Amino acid sequence: MFFAQYYLDCLSQASYMIADETSGHAVVVDPRRDVSEYLADAEARGFTVVGVINTHFHADFVAGHLEMAARTGAWIGYGRRAETEYPVRHLVEGDRIDLGDVTLEILETPGHTPESISVLVREHAGDAVPYGVLTGDALFIGDVGRPDLLASSGVTAEELGAMLYDSVQGKLMGLPNDVRVFPAHGAGSACGKNLSSEKQSTIGQQRATNYACAPMSREDFVAIVTAGQAAAPGYFAYDADLNRRDRALHDPATAPRPLTVEEFLARRAEGAVVVDARDPQEFGAGHVRGAVNVPADGRFAEQAGTVLSPADELLVLAPQNREEEIVTRLARIGFDRVGGYLRGPDDALAALGDEVTPASRLTAAQLRAALRGDEPPLVIDVRNCGERSVNGQIDEALHIPLGELPTRIEEIDPARPVVLHCAGGHRSSIAASLLRHHGYADVSDVLGGYGAWAATS
Repeated sequence: MFFAQYYLDCLSQASYMIADETSGHAVVVDPRRDVSEYLADAEARGFTVVGVINTHFHADFVAGHLEMAARTGAWIGYGRRAETEYPVRHLVEGDRIDLGDVTLEILETPGHTPESISVLVREHAGDAVPYGVLTGDALFIGDVGRPDLLASSGVTAEELGAMLYDSVQGKLMGLPNDVRVFPAHGAGSACGKNLSSEKQSTIGQQRATNYACAPMSREDFVAIVTAGQAAAPGYFAYDADLNRRDRALHDPATAPRPLTVEEFLARRAEGAVVVDARDPQEFGAGHVRGAVNVPADGRFAEQAGTVLSPADELLVLAPQNREEEIVTRLARIGFDRVGGYLRGPDDALAALGDEVTPASRLTAAQLRAALRGDEPPLVIDVRNCGERSVNGQIDEALHIPLGELPTRIEEIDPARPVVLHCAGGHRSSIAASLLRHHGYADVSDVLGGYGAWAATS
């Protein structure tokens, strides 16, 4: 048997290829949209990809099922409750997919979403103990999938939480201890709240260490898995819907092109939004007026999807030689309206002249002095709830997590100086640039974030 996990750090997303090395038949599970890595591996090993399975309608990225099917002729599989605009093979409890001696078996594990499934993998069809189970977003290492993402669609967190109880406590915990667990996400994903950085585990380890796998009543389970969930990034509903649709295929050959400074300015004048993917220090030293700073070295796609809109045309200013990477990472979340990019950020900014401005960034000491002044600024904490409860907070701060900021901007008085902070200065630069983009004139963020504040107390 061939079994490979493909892990994408910036989205904390795992996809898989399983193949029978004798027959050469392979299935890819939860692929991302840029599918070249799977295809290259299959070609190198002489595999034919016969099927593509999505464990559910993903909300945090656009899955690559249509791209894989177009390139290989493979069927697309979903759980029986999935409704799509494209033809699919509906997979139900107990369905077996024979790749040769290697066999896949479907478990229906709703709860994160109604159509969620897991995939049991047997290296040999007659094995009593499966090699592993691909759990999608039903069971993570150290956590379970959040059941609150479909509230706007009329399915309550409590209803899904009850389904998830049966899936996790009843079905998945009913598997033998030695079965390996391969989830669709790891630490950092917004699809859960307590995910481990480990990429795999076993049923036995999760039974012993995962808070949601401990024996408990349905009521207690629903209460614990629905509590304390951070706001979902703004693009989640868009991507979940897009994954149902017969959308345009991602084609790297038709990627956006580099723009001249004149073309760049003309598109910006027509309403395009500049996304600056440089680090906060470089952005602070000088950036295009109105640009939104989403640093490449971080959770770029998730944070871009939080503060930008897929309806906007985007113009990219990226670190040197990373322009095409940034375009691909935007495409992974369905942000395809990229009008182009500037090559060579230093030369481009120099050529933009008066269109370039610095960002105000305060030290913790400067913020303390400002708060003692006659007209103290409004301080906004963009960290998540858990960070504040564990690490402490600035008493004067208004709490608006970064994920909620785009929908809560109207709570901020544009006539008052505003200072934003996060844990270390990364998210606060994003938040401050978003406010400036929306016309707020006196906006700063704190160098070193709350860590610097606490160190100077």
